Amino acid sequence: MNIMNAEPGRSDGTLNPSQPPPLRQARDMLAGGGERSHPAENKLGGVESDGRLLLPIARAAISRALKVPFTVDESAPWLAEHGACFVTLTQNGELRGCIGTLEAHRPLLADVKSNAVSAAMYDPRFMPLSIRELDIVTVEISLLSPTTAMEVRGEADALAQIRPGMDGIVFEYGSYRSTFLPQVWEQLPQPRQFMAHLRRKAGLPDDFWEEGVKLSRYTVTKWSEEQT
Repeated sequence: MNIMNAEPGRSDGTLNPSQPPPLRQARDMLAGGGERSHPAENKLGGVESDGRLLLPIARAAISRALKVPFTVDESAPWLAEHGACFVTLTQNGELRGCIGTLEAHRPLLADVKSNAVSAAMYDPRFMPLSIRELDIVTVEISLLSPTTAMEVRGEADALAQIRPGMDGIVFEYGSYRSTFLPQVWEQLPQPRQFMAHLRRKAGLPDDFWEEGVKLSRYTVTKWSEEQT
C-alpha cells in the first residue's frame, strides 16, 4: 500500500499533510460548493458537481472498508481521468485522518477511494476508524492542480515568491520531503513561519537551507460535507 506519513528519509507520491506541531490541523473554512485556493482551470467536471460526486464516493469507500453497504454513482466519465487528491477526516472539529497523493498517477476515482480508505484506516497517527464513528466523521476532499517547480535563488527569494493562502508547498532536500496544503496558511499566515514548520515536518531544522533544496507548489479545489 502506497502510504506516506512524511517521515524523514522517505519520498514518494503519497503524503500525509499532518498539522504543524504543535498547532491543530488547518480547517477548510471557505464557502460551500467547492472553493479554490487559486483560480486554476478545472479540467474535470463542474466545480460544484465534482464535490457532489466525490464526497459520496469517498464516504462509500470508507463505509465499504467497514463492511457497511453504501451505493454511490461512479459513472461520470471524468472520474476516469488521472487526478490527485487529499482526503481529510475530521470529528468534532478535530483531525481524524488525512492521506493524499501529490502526483496524478491513476484515475481520480481510484485515487479518491484509495486515499479515503487510507485516511480512515491507515493514518499512523490514529487508530482505524470504527463503525460507530462513521456517522460522526466529516469528509473533506482537496483536488490538486499539477505541481509546478519553483525557481528560487535562495531562502529569501523563496519566501518572496510564495503566495500565502494560495499555494500548497512541497519541500524536498535529498530524501527529505514534506508538504502543506493551502489550508495550513490559516494557522501559519506568515511565509517564514510556514516554511519553518514545513522543514520541521520533513525532519529538518526550522532554519535549514542548503544548495539542493527544491520547492514546488500547487493549488487545490476543496469540498467538505459540512458545506453540502
